Amino acid sequence: MFGTIQRDPMLDLLHHLEHRIGRTFNEPFRAAEWPVPEAVTTAWLPLVDIFEEPDAIRLVAELPGVRPSDVKISVEDNLLTIKGTKEQVPEEKAEKVHRYERTYGAFERTFRLSASIDANKIKATCDLGVLTITLPKAETAKPHLIEVEVTPAKALLNA
Repeated sequence: MFGTIQRDPMLDLLHHLEHRIGRTFNEPFRAAEWPVPEAVTTAWLPLVDIFEEPDAIRLVAELPGVRPSDVKISVEDNLLTIKGTKEQVPEEKAEKVHRYERTYGAFERTFRLSASIDANKIKATCDLGVLTITLPKAETAKPHLIEVEVTPAKALLNA
């Protein structure tokens, strides 16, 4: 029913090149700005966007197929850790499986936060497989505007 298909070696080469270029452009920035010690036993890694705002840091992670109850989030010593498991649901209706490409299993991402976080006010929401974690900055980490007082010119002349 299915014959052997010859893959073009040039397509394989381009595919590998695309992934290597992607790593070259993404990993150095991630390592320099947000050190990420990854767990060696991780089966897959969710993709994460990180945004800094004046009052908070916001992380947005793609977690398709992961139940919110299977996600654990912790902050300790300015390290944010997201752990969880994506369970593989067996396909019982199919007569036979031709291919599995989606990844399953445990994941863990850890991020060193650059600002002090108010751990008591952290909020996490999940909508359509997208996890959003809002980490409010502690008062000491927020930028403070210092007002410059103007000295009247007349007072300077009399001095």
